[in-house]
Amino acid sequence: MTALRQKLIRLIEASGPISVSEYMAACLFDPQDGYYTSREPFGAGGDFITAPEISQMFGELLAVWAWSAWSANGKPVPSILAEIGPGRGTLMADMLRTLGHLDPSFVTLTRVAMIEASPRLTEIQRGKLEAGRARPTWYRDISALPDLPLVIVGNELFDALPVRQFVKTPRGWRERMVALANDGQLSFAAGMNGLDEALLPADAADAPDGAIVELAPAREALMDTIAARIAKRGGAGIFIDYGHLQPGTGDTLQAMRAHQFDDVLANPGEADLTSHVDFAALAAVARARGLEARLMTQGDFLVGMGLLERAGALGANCDAATRERLEGAVHRLAGPDAMGTLFKVLMIMPEGTALPPDIATD
Repeated sequence: MTALRQKLIRLIEASGPISVSEYMAACLFDPQDGYYTSREPFGAGGDFITAPEISQMFGELLAVWAWSAWSANGKPVPSILAEIGPGRGTLMADMLRTLGHLDPSFVTLTRVAMIEASPRLTEIQRGKLEAGRARPTWYRDISALPDLPLVIVGNELFDALPVRQFVKTPRGWRERMVALANDGQLSFAAGMNGLDEALLPADAADAPDGAIVELAPAREALMDTIAARIAKRGGAGIFIDYGHLQPGTGDTLQAMRAHQFDDVLANPGEADLTSHVDFAALAAVARARGLEARLMTQGDFLVGMGLLERAGALGANCDAATRERLEGAVHRLAGPDAMGTLFKVLMIMPEGTALPPDIATD
């Protein structure tokens, strides 16, 4: 039994069931035993591999996008290039290396900010980035950033923010809770709190008992904070995650441990908990701030930004094994049966800002 599991059982015994949102927050961010505060989740030795660790091409293409966003906003000085939820710092390292070749002035004139709540991950990022020309500054929260034009990148950020779940019962929609079963083990149960039916997706009206609806006020609040800054001072944001472009019913809460799916309630604090991101809801928040929001799949974004051409250039003078590795990376990042369609991209920017890729969007 994990230390956090024992702690949660004692909490529920003393105070009653907790919401799925509270459970998810504890599993990921408990100061002593939370997943992100106590473990190394990234890479082959962790529990999952993110796109920047699959290939440098991912960061290179995002660097081109970030430079385009800065240019489209008039190359303001001073301004901020930020990454929120930067993991091991691999993405920003690839972006800064690329920007140093593309336009050294961008690296020297722009303030690089890393928004990271985990002290442990901050130290890993410092080791990777502090020796470079950019000299990043670390912030624990986006509210601490200077009030300047902002180009911000977030990869696999929103899926880790807690989500509320509601289950349809004969008494209507009720918040899904984590309780204790008769044997004293963690189990799901329907709570007393209801749900404003105006918040339900269109397919909820015909949903059977037991159907799940997910709402993510924490995600929408963070998007609102980011969008408000861009609306006020200019800039742009790009956010990449797995999720759906249209809302609907369904239980997407999942646990990942050692690169395998795990029972959500089995190993709190030792497995990564995520759920699919409702990109339509996030786009609506940005539009409410007067921004333009563009949605597309990761595959369309990367191919539109020149992924195939970049892979060809990298492999032009390489041996067959290297070219095969590059082809494999392209498939993992953009293939329709890999990350290409599962992962989505949301770009937000002031109305009328022309940003790549120049493709039709949903």
